[in-house]
Amino acid sequence: MSMQPLLIELGVEELPVKALPGLAQAFFDGVIDGLAKRGVAFERGDAKPLSTPRRLAVLLPGVETEQPEQHSEVFGPYLNIALDANGEPTKALQGFAAKAGIDWTALERTTDAKGERFVLRSVTPGAQTASLLPEILREAIAAMPIPKPMRWGNHEYAFARPVHWLVLLHGNDIVPAELLGLTSDRFSRGHRFMADKQVWLSNPADYVESLKAANVLVDADARRERIVAEVNAAAAQAGGVARITDDNLEQVVNLVEWPAAVLCSFEREFLAVPQEALIETMEINQKFFPVLDGGGKLTEKFIGIANIESRDVAEVSKGYERVIRPRFSDAKFFFDEDLKQGLVAMGEGLKTVTYQAKLGSVADKVQRVSALAQIIAPQVGADPVQAKRAAELAKNDLQSRMVNEFPELQGIAGRHYAVAGGESPSVALAIDESYQPRFAADDIALSPLGKVLAIAERLDTLAGGFAAGLKPTGNKDPFALRRNALGLARSIIESGFDLDLPALLDQAQENVAFAKTVQKDKASEKAAADARASGAEAKATPNTGGTTLEELNDLYDFIIDRLKGYYADKGVPATHFNAVAELKPASLYDFDRRIDAIGTFAQLPEAEALAAANKRIRNILRKADGEIPGSIDPALLREPAESELAEAVTAAIDDTGVALAQKDYVAVLGRLARLRPQVDAFFDAVMVNAEDPALRGNRLALLRTLGDRLGSVAAIEHLSN
Repeated sequence: MSMQPLLIELGVEELPVKALPGLAQAFFDGVIDGLAKRGVAFERGDAKPLSTPRRLAVLLPGVETEQPEQHSEVFGPYLNIALDANGEPTKALQGFAAKAGIDWTALERTTDAKGERFVLRSVTPGAQTASLLPEILREAIAAMPIPKPMRWGNHEYAFARPVHWLVLLHGNDIVPAELLGLTSDRFSRGHRFMADKQVWLSNPADYVESLKAANVLVDADARRERIVAEVNAAAAQAGGVARITDDNLEQVVNLVEWPAAVLCSFEREFLAVPQEALIETMEINQKFFPVLDGGGKLTEKFIGIANIESRDVAEVSKGYERVIRPRFSDAKFFFDEDLKQGLVAMGEGLKTVTYQAKLGSVADKVQRVSALAQIIAPQVGADPVQAKRAAELAKNDLQSRMVNEFPELQGIAGRHYAVAGGESPSVALAIDESYQPRFAADDIALSPLGKVLAIAERLDTLAGGFAAGLKPTGNKDPFALRRNALGLARSIIESGFDLDLPALLDQAQENVAFAKTVQKDKASEKAAADARASGAEAKATPNTGGTTLEELNDLYDFIIDRLKGYYADKGVPATHFNAVAELKPASLYDFDRRIDAIGTFAQLPEAEALAAANKRIRNILRKADGEIPGSIDPALLREPAESELAEAVTAAIDDTGVALAQKDYVAVLGRLARLRPQVDAFFDAVMVNAEDPALRGNRLALLRTLGDRLGSVAAIEHLSN
């Protein structure tokens, strides 16, 4: 056997941009899995999926030319079933042997947990890899994630896009195969416009360079590097810096085979429009790269990526500029018209926009958020008057023409309109920041006022969602309550706000309960009016409101549950998280400090023993009969070990009281770690459940005192294996 390089290339019509990376990876993985499943050895090396919009390829540096010998075992009946009392074969054994095509005496025996049984062992020569590849390819293609396969011609087969050629080379040889109506060959295709001809491939090792000579970069990483280099060079030529986002870059990479940057420009008058709207148009709609100045402001330059090196770049540039101008003109018109109306006036329309049927209009939500913001602001050092003003304006831009056209500009447009309307810079910024974090990796709001609004907004959304029966189930989360819960938690923790979360949730739920009552009253009034108009008897609607402790705890637990992933991403073990979560701290900032402290404590050599001791204490106390005394009686301390532990616990409580009050949890746990010798000695020498009830009660009181202080920062027993 010998290793030979393997090349598979499937030529297609242009594949969907966002689907291309997944299809390429699935094709590559399918081939690798197919070889491995059949025991065909291969060298993977640095191999990776190769692809362009017009091709999917797998290139492996070495694949064996044939399988190794194939060993198989087919198990037959156990001896007690296979042989009769005289040692003669039963019908079960005879049938098994006949099916195998051999005499039963040629069968071997093996033993497993149930006893001895017959087995048919066979060895067959390995198949040639070339004979296996067509089936491997069919399996790989069948397993690809193609949600809507396309059919073409009058064929039965289907694929993501129509296919046009198939290259299948193992070493210098073509592997015969028929797939999707294609017969394998060694001819690839060059660039559709710059080298529209067949590319003859003598060997898989020549593939990348041969395609490059035909103006095709089959390696997505190579295209990415070329795009970044050319875009940065073009931006530098324009005297600016290119804005290159990962999402935009990846889409452009999968749009072209031979990228070439083209520097373009637009009229400076469009810069009066909020730059976010212009950037949105360039990146989302046209896949262009904006050019910013040194201060991060948008310039009138942008860069397009052509899939060709044009002989007349100026014409390509004009084409890109012509495409973008109508969109910019629309944005400028919307912006100018919105400025005429003003942000304050836009708010009137919110009264007629339903937020949620049970919770009233968007204007009703604005009032609830405003009330919460005024409660939160003084607790974190922000101005409640400004918080009220910012909250009252934060949703007004939803009625703007700009946001109607560019929904992603919610808050951003409001900031611009607030500035234009003479609002204070802090209020304008808070309107924008109230939406942060907008997505998983986004930063929280930076300004104090923005943080207040972000927290108030999410408190109301969560309380309203739960009250309206919209708690997420499975993958359904129509109000994005999971995202809002994590955004709320992050905003509190990362801001360092020591807020009483249950109290704020209670207030938010009270506000929502009142809103539900108002909506029910309105519904009752409408029903009564309709009944009077029709002459029917009106029926009263029960007026129920308020929230229960159970509902409050349910919402609190929902928020805490979102923190599991948050801390897991930070490398916090689940045991540490559970140790703190069991205490249900009212402040999420306090929760975070306890997480840090338990992480430091877990590194101490005493941690495991004290965690195990606390677990033992919890079990003892849970099983204790009768009432445990409220304090330790020194006169009942008989054994030296219990006297020493009582003395040590008393000293530790005295030493940690101030630190615990100041929430210096690292200091508290560090001091408690010094109790290990006395704790170990106590459990080695003292019988807790003494026959004397007084001694037993006193020892239980000692353990409860110790356990309460050991568990004052976190339920450290979770650290015990």
